[in-house]
Amino acid sequence: MPAECANDPPRLVMVGLLGSFRLLKQGRPVSFRAAGGKIQNLLGLLAIRPAGVRRSVLLQALWPDSEPALAAQSLNSLVHASHKLLADGLGGAEPIVHDADMYRLNYEAGIEVDADRFCSLLASAEGEDRAGRRESAMGFYRQAVDLYNGDLCLDADFVAIVERERLRASYLSTLAHLADYSWQREDVSSCLAIALRMLTTDPCREDAHRLMMRCYLARGERIQALRQYHLCQEILRADLATEPEAATTLLYESARSAAGGAGPGEGSVRILYA
Repeated sequence: MPAECANDPPRLVMVGLLGSFRLLKQGRPVSFRAAGGKIQNLLGLLAIRPAGVRRSVLLQALWPDSEPALAAQSLNSLVHASHKLLADGLGGAEPIVHDADMYRLNYEAGIEVDADRFCSLLASAEGEDRAGRRESAMGFYRQAVDLYNGDLCLDADFVAIVERERLRASYLSTLAHLADYSWQREDVSSCLAIALRMLTTDPCREDAHRLMMRCYLARGERIQALRQYHLCQEILRADLATEPEAATTLLYESARSAAGGAGPGEGSVRILYA
């Protein structure tokens, strides 16, 4: 994906793929009712393949049942419609460029994809973390989380499905970093909210269930911690036909015997970053 600095200003045209498809021109939503479905499909296909897409692939994806000549004509019309829709936000530049039979988004003219921006923010966070600037890293992680409005809205082909799962895993890993940071700073309320957000995205994340149990214990809510374990157990049995890990059961037994768990800032909470 196109390299950029996470501190760069927003691009002139944003193609939004996280959560739902959106087009923003200088920060404002763009209406694209005319040929809207096809424009969305075309821009989506190009957005998850920044190196470009062959004409034959686009024709097959967008007009699988059409004659090649008619499909090619339709593609030319769709590219022209995209130009009319977005070029004024790019200073007249073409939003889609093509060389021979390859088509790609015109990143150089100022087009950005929110999924690319998300990855750029994570790269900046990881760089700050490696340099020992953890507070700065957490700032980038928070920006990435705020940008992630939902899973990639495309599922048209294998490439889109793989990319959706990759981004989703990165999002969950980012939440894990933020949860661990909150726990170490003894910010139990924030830690609990982040763990809940992780479970909203993936109810089978045992590390998030354990973290919620620890947060409840730190707040003196032992019964709620026990209930969280049983919820985890029910979800794992229903979705994966498996039982909680030994670490989760050990925490449950500790809570049930009123021994509790480590308080905020103590020990490891075994959060998984990948």
